[in-house]
Amino acid sequence: MSRFNVKKVAVLGAGVMGAQIAAHLVNVKVPVILFDLPAKEGPKSGIAERAIANLKKLKPSPIGVAEDVALIQPANYEEHMKLLKGCDLIIEAIAERMDWKLDLYTKIAPFVAKHAIVASNTSGLSITKLSEALPDAIKPRFCGIHFFNPPRYMPLVELISTPTTEPEVQDQLEAFVTSGLGKGVVRAKDTPNFIANRIGIAGMLATMKEVENFGLTFDVVDDLTGKKLGRASSGTFRTADVVGLDTMAHVVKTLQDNLSLASDPFYDSFGTPPVLAKLIELGNLGQKTKKGFYQKKGRDILQFELDSEDYIPAGGKADEVYGRMLKKPAAERLKLLRNAEGAQGQFLWAILRNSFHYAAVHLESIADCARDVDQAMRWGFGMKQGPFELWQEAGWLEVAKMIQEDIAAGKALCKAPLPQWVFEGPVAEAGGVHTAQGSWSPAQGKFIARRVLPVYERQLFPEKLLGETSLPDWKTAGTTIAESKALRSWTLDGKVLIASIKNKMHAISPEVMEALVEAVETAESDFEAMVIWSGDAPFSVGADLEATMPAFVIGGADAIESIEAELQNMMLRIRYAQVPVVAAIHGMALGGGCELAVYSARRVAHMESYIGLVEVGVGLVPGAGGLTYIARRAAENMAQSTSKDVLPFLTEGFTAAAMAKVGTSAIESKKLGYLLESDLIVPHKDELLFTAINEAKSMAAGGWRAPHKRLFPVAGRNGIATIKAQLVNMRDGGFISAYDFKIASMIAEVVCGGDVDAGSLVTEEYLLALERKAFCHLIGQPKTHERILGMLNTGKPVRN
Repeated sequence: MSRFNVKKVAVLGAGVMGAQIAAHLVNVKVPVILFDLPAKEGPKSGIAERAIANLKKLKPSPIGVAEDVALIQPANYEEHMKLLKGCDLIIEAIAERMDWKLDLYTKIAPFVAKHAIVASNTSGLSITKLSEALPDAIKPRFCGIHFFNPPRYMPLVELISTPTTEPEVQDQLEAFVTSGLGKGVVRAKDTPNFIANRIGIAGMLATMKEVENFGLTFDVVDDLTGKKLGRASSGTFRTADVVGLDTMAHVVKTLQDNLSLASDPFYDSFGTPPVLAKLIELGNLGQKTKKGFYQKKGRDILQFELDSEDYIPAGGKADEVYGRMLKKPAAERLKLLRNAEGAQGQFLWAILRNSFHYAAVHLESIADCARDVDQAMRWGFGMKQGPFELWQEAGWLEVAKMIQEDIAAGKALCKAPLPQWVFEGPVAEAGGVHTAQGSWSPAQGKFIARRVLPVYERQLFPEKLLGETSLPDWKTAGTTIAESKALRSWTLDGKVLIASIKNKMHAISPEVMEALVEAVETAESDFEAMVIWSGDAPFSVGADLEATMPAFVIGGADAIESIEAELQNMMLRIRYAQVPVVAAIHGMALGGGCELAVYSARRVAHMESYIGLVEVGVGLVPGAGGLTYIARRAAENMAQSTSKDVLPFLTEGFTAAAMAKVGTSAIESKKLGYLLESDLIVPHKDELLFTAINEAKSMAAGGWRAPHKRLFPVAGRNGIATIKAQLVNMRDGGFISAYDFKIASMIAEVVCGGDVDAGSLVTEEYLLALERKAFCHLIGQPKTHERILGMLNTGKPVRN
């Protein structure tokens, strides 16, 4: 790891991006000062203060928990410039005006600490030109740092150096951005719009051009260019609305102003589309103005029609035949699309061909190698594969021949031929740009390996591109100890056993239960510790309902009770294992997945972990120990206070379970009680296993022992009565259904310990029996069946 220690950051500019970057710094526990111009009225830091307050309103939320926005320190350039001296990193994120940025740099220069790095979050202005306003002493510590919107969720950060940027500064910043902020770093050349926006915005413009050519509507195009195409679910036009049409227009203008036919043969396709120009003229800038390519009116979604300059009903879908085509293997898929007779198929081939063509022609000028392009498009535009990956998977030379034929026939965006390296030499011989040796660099004329920095030693299984066969695969790496269709237990070092669930969505089936218990026994006999981790999200969506329902149909409630008892025993086996068991969480940990996490000795969670007991959504109560955990934790929290009443300590846990609340971040999951203060939150998903293994080893080395089994007090019948009185008000007020009331009442009965006196001491086994009874009663109810079938069929909860 780099020695560059970021103790405090200043963000200059409290606009949408600046404020959200500040919010993400708070998410990862980095103190931050948010600067803006002095307000003309009211408090001098009023602009920054309002921007901070506005963060609470943004969706998706840029902050882990809303109240943490108070941790951002507001400031202004008139009163607080001296605060910059205490900052190790200064990120400039003001409006994309070269003159404004240069003026600001002149003003801040006297207050920049000698060791501090200064970086501009410009989306496309020349970093080298920006550096000219800085004193010579600061230039070696200046570079570009381009976050993507929204910065909490989008993995990509582009780093751009100038001729005077010290290489060590880039390495230090890459280490901090990767491990400290949890981002994927791509180093871009200092060319207009860098890599992701250069390829992505050119692609969006080309898509809009082809939409006109083929006469398609926005809704159909978004259906075609979303998940079906392996891209962000928002498709093309919805993505533009989210980004902001003014922002998009600015990036387009950067291309128009800084490129020409001489520097970019595709320049003629960079004209502002008439529909985009009209929307901007009308002030319809997308999500921020609630009108753009789309408008939501009540429950209806409307789309803009250029001819009438009005909104008309949307909701059109692509022809099913193209959905089926897009599921075919890559080589077959592209051939089918190229030969399609319908406009939708021809459109899809055209936009894919254009993306391959543009990326190949510009690779040498904008990036060090093809890896940078594909990673940028994955991380910055939400693509499942970058353009070179898809091209390579479909058959490199075959696709190249199709592209070149279209260029010759005048079907492509321009006449520029594909570079010679596409057809001849190492790339053609290897069948693509990504190989075990590295990725193709036209400038160097060879395949170059990934950067070797200490920070990447923490990524045991980095996200890899198609063709990067030299990188390890977590599904086969290490030494396998035992493996079934449901779970693989394996080790990297002979000290920590890793248990990886293999089921779809990592659902907990009877086979997973059996294999996890066996893994615990193996860990106790042969290892120091155990980690539950899988290389792909989610952690686990809980019990396998599809595997459970047949047992109910055949054996009724008795069969379900037996399965639930096994599941509960597995949780207790993990809780009381004689080695520390660490749950490494990424993505969803729902229902039984949440219970698996809370019954582990410790949790190491990625920032974007969504944890909760959601069984109410399928008409059930948590049945694998979740309610017992809530009751036990309430008693433990009461014991640390002066109170003798356990009920107040139950409120948060009961409400979370009864309302099926899911933490929208690992930080919020701590607030809900599913993560503890002793648990770790990791910003980068690819560092999760490294951190979990080291945490497990540390616990073992520290002499960790399983907790004693203890009796603990419950709220009893008085607590049940109090909670039910509140539930009655909610039911009678129409806030919950009668069936929700029934389920929530049963949850109250379990977490309060049933019909006993307040303060009665109970065992975990006693509460687990209450859980099983409630679970087995509900699974026989018709309304529960409706909820389960609704979830299995649609993936959405049914409220009945």
